[in-house]
Amino acid sequence: MKILIIGLGNMGRTYARSFLSSRFIESKDLFILTRSKNDSIKFDEIPPVNIHSLAGEFLKEADIIILAVKPQDFNKLASEINPFIQKDQLILSIMAGIKMDTISSKLNAKKVIRSMPNLPAQIGMGMTVFTASNDLDRKELFIIQNLINTTGKSVYVDNESLVDAATAVSGSGPAYVYYFMLTMIESAINMGFTLSQAELLVNQTFMGAVHLHNQSNITCLEWIGKVASKGGTTEAALQILNNGEVNPKIEKALFAAFNRAKELGQ
Repeated sequence: MKILIIGLGNMGRTYARSFLSSRFIESKDLFILTRSKNDSIKFDEIPPVNIHSLAGEFLKEADIIILAVKPQDFNKLASEINPFIQKDQLILSIMAGIKMDTISSKLNAKKVIRSMPNLPAQIGMGMTVFTASNDLDRKELFIIQNLINTTGKSVYVDNESLVDAATAVSGSGPAYVYYFMLTMIESAINMGFTLSQAELLVNQTFMGAVHLHNQSNITCLEWIGKVASKGGTTEAALQILNNGEVNPKIEKALFAAFNRAKELGQ
């Protein structure tokens, strides 16, 4: 099996590393298409002859083509690679917003998979939601899911609109976590901690809370109840969060990302 990755941004590089480190494929079967060979990091494992800066006949040899470019660059890319796309090739897109029908139409391809990974895929702890056109058989879906799972975990959905929703929840999600962490770190510094102390306090608190939650069947609401005793410090903090209507603002923020993901596909 031969895989071609088009684009060497964060996710393109992540996929290349993950496929090689997991031994999903051999280096001789991994191909790269990037705007300039100078843009690529040095993959010592990949033969230089497999790294291309212009579309060409080599595209026809790929069993799976991964579109890891920015959504706004897709139309130009499609016109360049369309002449080389084969009907049996699997086209896996990680572009936000671009619908499968659009990809299928512009590339004259039938077997299209649309996915939304997130940044922790860089360390094998990513979350990817994906869907696929009806032309893929069970074996092909199985191969795609195994491919995606080299970067973490995945969920298959029948409804393509849920990929846009995943963009808002898990795709953009790490930024929300970092935003909240940053606010906590800055508050800890204002209370008197040094920067290094504040970062340690917040980082370990997040890691510990997530691991504790994952190792039980207790819901988030139940965990909140275990931390917040009646009349205690946690309850005082939660009253501020609730009175400040934080929940509606978080939901509004996620729907803003969701709507933007849909706009990108127009």
